[in-house]
Amino acid sequence: MDVFPTGRASFDPPQKSADRLWSQVVELLRDERERIAGRDVSPAVDVQRLRAVIGAYDFDRPASPDAVIDEVAELLRTATVHTTHPRYFGLFNPTPTLMGVVGETLAAAFNPQLAAWSHAPAAAEIEAHLLRFLGGRLGYPPEAVAGSFTSGGAEANMTAVLLALTRTWPRYGAEGLRALPGRPVMYASAESHLAWLKIAHATGIGRDAVRLVPTDGLRMDAAHLSRQVAADRANGDLPFLVVATAGTTAAGAIDPLHELADLCGDLGLRLHADAAYGGAAALSDRLRPALDGIERADSITLDAHKWLSVPMGAGALLSTDAEGIAETFRVTTSYMPADVPDTVDPYTSSQQWSRRFMGLKLFLSLAVAGREGYAEQLERDARLADDLRGALAATGWRIVNDTPLPVVCFADPDDSTQEHHDALARSVVESGRAWISPVRLDGRAALRACVISHRTTPEDLNELVQAVNDARKAAA
Repeated sequence: MDVFPTGRASFDPPQKSADRLWSQVVELLRDERERIAGRDVSPAVDVQRLRAVIGAYDFDRPASPDAVIDEVAELLRTATVHTTHPRYFGLFNPTPTLMGVVGETLAAAFNPQLAAWSHAPAAAEIEAHLLRFLGGRLGYPPEAVAGSFTSGGAEANMTAVLLALTRTWPRYGAEGLRALPGRPVMYASAESHLAWLKIAHATGIGRDAVRLVPTDGLRMDAAHLSRQVAADRANGDLPFLVVATAGTTAAGAIDPLHELADLCGDLGLRLHADAAYGGAAALSDRLRPALDGIERADSITLDAHKWLSVPMGAGALLSTDAEGIAETFRVTTSYMPADVPDTVDPYTSSQQWSRRFMGLKLFLSLAVAGREGYAEQLERDARLADDLRGALAATGWRIVNDTPLPVVCFADPDDSTQEHHDALARSVVESGRAWISPVRLDGRAALRACVISHRTTPEDLNELVQAVNDARKAAA
């Protein structure tokens, strides 16, 4: 039997040894795909045992690759919330497409350096093409789209804030906040993703500079926003950015995009659209109208590792302001390769410098499925969510959100307390039958289920409904 080399020799083993290892991995993935639906979505974890197994690797001596791979796979199998499970109805972590997994493998194997265009022309042009395609679907003129792939939505949103600060106050980039005549403040819905607080901290404007605007029907209240901006200006603060969320994490709510765009135009504010989740709807002609107005935003965040079903991470920042992005990230060094005419070096349009070829997994997935294939899947998710709403309502639950996106929030009308809903979610998760989460919407307790996996079937929805009903019965 071929013996896999250990030590430094394992870095580039003979082809026969490598083939045997890849065969083991392929068989492992096949087994996982075939058996995942029969496993608990969220296995119970013995923390001390987990740490003991991992801690046994002291790295003093080489280990058999076969044994290491099998043991790590078992750890992942028994100590992971399985986001690839058809009854994972949790956060925006979908089952990845097969081509997405292949894309990650190719990106790792070729390992292109996406800092300088000259080091990775194919990778840089593939990502630029993807950005133009996505921007075009969202309503930007494709030929004008600029931006970058990011580690996720948080980095893309931080890029938008940096861009807004740079464009609003040209001195900010060189002199920092001390060059400004007051404190910058920005606005986002109270139902938005609170990464804005971390972003405000990192950019130096401070967490107190984030105004969380109350909602009306879980959507940002534009009238309240207008009053808040006026009050802040009267107080000497400097409003500069409004964030419209197109698909909130908790409820899938879409802020009033046209109304906010009109307001920003009247008040002289920049508008950013956080469509990390909901932006995927742009690939469906049927769902795209829910995003009407997003094309008026100065910048847009889209996160392909959410509803576009590619492995993490794969965020993107889109804008038509190539000049502003270049100013935000401009830098000149002697050690980087010279510019190539009519190209953009990725390190000059992104917070990152050296980085992974993140766009390949989406490129392969889109190329093989086609936009219509993606539209079919997105629309199927939306229909399944409608079916889930109907099944829950028919068994006495109250649906508490209204969205065309497949995020279903529901509450027990007989007990509105947060403690009750927390206990129900915990009971469902600990049963291993499904994964859902408790949530607060406009201060009210509810449960949240997001249809996010292309493996989910109507039978999985029936199991979820039965699981929450069993939990409610047991709590009575």
